[in-house]
Amino acid sequence: MTQSDSSVRVGIIGVGNMGSAHARTLLSGTIKGAELVAVCDIREMMRDWVSEQLSPTLDFWTNAEEMLSSGTVDAVILATPHYDHARQAALAFGAGIHVLVEKPAGVYTRQVREMNEAAAQSGSVLNWIITNWYRSQSYYDSGGWRATWSGEGGGVLINQCPHQLDLLQWTTGMMPTRIRAFCQFGKYRNIEVEDDVTAYAEYENGATAVFITTTGEYPGSNRFEITGDQGKIVIENDTLTFWRLRESETQFNKHYEGKFGHPECWKCEIPIEGMETGHPGIIQNWIDSIQYGTALIAPGEEGIRGLSLSNAMYLSTWIDDWVALPVSEEQFEHELEQRKQHSSISKSNAVTDQLPTDLSATYK
Repeated sequence: MTQSDSSVRVGIIGVGNMGSAHARTLLSGTIKGAELVAVCDIREMMRDWVSEQLSPTLDFWTNAEEMLSSGTVDAVILATPHYDHARQAALAFGAGIHVLVEKPAGVYTRQVREMNEAAAQSGSVLNWIITNWYRSQSYYDSGGWRATWSGEGGGVLINQCPHQLDLLQWTTGMMPTRIRAFCQFGKYRNIEVEDDVTAYAEYENGATAVFITTTGEYPGSNRFEITGDQGKIVIENDTLTFWRLRESETQFNKHYEGKFGHPECWKCEIPIEGMETGHPGIIQNWIDSIQYGTALIAPGEEGIRGLSLSNAMYLSTWIDDWVALPVSEEQFEHELEQRKQHSSISKSNAVTDQLPTDLSATYK
């Protein structure tokens, strides 16, 4: 669905680290065709902060549903705690409002499936974005909802690396048939959720994958590697390298009669074109899609795939066994609920507990 070329009136729900960052991006005028007109945060104390730190002309709401039904916004960016994403997106779609949702799209796949169904019925435009990696103990201590089952719904799998999981399924174009994962909870930090994960996945065509992530290492590594019959591709340190075999490994193995030989291999440095546009690029693409029908870089309908991978990794660890995909929604939600019941905080105080001096750090 597209609208006229007039500016899209944007609202932001959740004025925390990411919400305030998106607000400043919109207020800077760098996003063509968009105007930030309103923000919403359940904390009344944020009203003065918004006026002083962002803009005194912004409408301030403490009730998201009221803002969504007010008719004053055409589109919203959701930067609230994870459990709220799918519910608030559905409310926005019901009001005919376009949505850009911070990652993760949700905590469990049923949320996202229902959100996608609501998006399809509304014809609105849905999207999601990424963030960074390393997190210190002070980061986790900055908000009572962080790194808890009841407040955040998980750790590194649900917060820091959903984009890596999404890229895994996007680049291969496949989903695994089963996953065996080992999540370690509070290995590096005083938290109840996972901060270290190693997972092994198997695919229908015989391919396998290993996924490793943590928030406890610095400087750490960021390496994506794909090995196939014709060679290997590695992306690391903003460089794409292709180790190309003169002939396929399969063909070489058929005729080679020596002991320690190997196919001839060429190392090729592949130029990377374009530039990283980050969050502003995602927001601009979302606005362009609303106005002109431009294809989305990261359509929200695909968010369920990466979430399916993280759900499978959690469930595999919890039951100490292989998990087939698609994951049983009922089994996953049952296991998650058990952990929420014993979480260090309750949902009711997930936002207000341990408010930091920098109030913008409460969300995300």
